Order: sequence, then C-alpha cells, then structure tokens
Amino acid sequence: MTITIRRAEPSDAAAGAACHIACWREAYADILDPAVLAERTSDLVDRTERWRQMTAAPQPRWLAVTESGEIVGFSAAGPGRDDGIDIELELYAIYVRAAHQGIGIADRLLRAAIGSAPAYLWVFEGNPRAQAFYARHGFEADGERKIDPFFERPEIRMVRTRAGSN
Repeated sequence: MTITIRRAEPSDAAAGAACHIACWREAYADILDPAVLAERTSDLVDRTERWRQMTAAPQPRWLAVTESGEIVGFSAAGPGRDDGIDIELELYAIYVRAAHQGIGIADRLLRAAIGSAPAYLWVFEGNPRAQAFYARHGFEADGERKIDPFFERPEIRMVRTRAGSN
C-alpha cells in the first residue's frame, strides 16, 4: 500500500476530523475512562470546524493518505507554548489509525512535522507505546508533568534537545 504524506488543506477538514476522533478512540481506549472518551470524541461538527481553522493556519498540518484518498494519520507542530523551556518547536499531535501502525507512517509524519530539529511534546503518562516511539526519535522525559485539560489525564513532557536522526 502506498501512503502519501501531504499538507492538509481546508477541504480535508471533515475527513481529517473523522480520522482524529477515530485515532483518539483507538489510542486511548485502554488509557481513558470509556464514558469520558465517548463524550470527548462525540462532536464531529466541532472537531471539523477546528480542523478547518487549523488547516488555514500558517503552521502546516500533515496528512498520511492512502491511494484511495483515505486519511489514516496526521501530525502537527508549531511554536512552543510552554514558558521556561529553551526549545522553540513543539510537536502538537501525531496519530496513525491502528490498522496502519507499524509500517513507518508515524516516522514519516514526525519528519514532516519537525524534521530532525530540537523539539518537545506532551504525552499521556500512561501511554508507554507512544513514549517508546518518541524515545526512538531522541526524545527523553524532562521531569515536567501536567494534567491535560481536555482529557483530564496526567501527561509528561518529552524533549529532544539536539538535532536527531529520524
């Protein structure tokens, strides 16, 4: 199967939002309370509008698209939003549908979003699979922790302070 990585356009908003919600449901099924997950992933209309706004923003959102045009993953990065850290680039999101994991799509989405630049990200404390992925790409936990405001779960910050190879 051929997967193309390309920049998202406003016309991708509905399909991107549907992929986003599906990825959350798959990735967080064993991490979040099922009722919370269902409630927080129920508003496709709002998520589509958010995607429409984000695809029009200056920072690109990257898509993984199958030959048939199905969006199976995405990534996004931009200026860091944390105070007190000397790294200017933050990876905001990277997700791949479960059926397409393990074939290098996430690696390609990471390269599209941040290349090999120093960067940081937040990941759920209870998500060892994601943490291992980021560690393979040179990220390390820096001891910072917070509660994610949307899902109300603890997150840890991971940083890559030197240009990495990915």
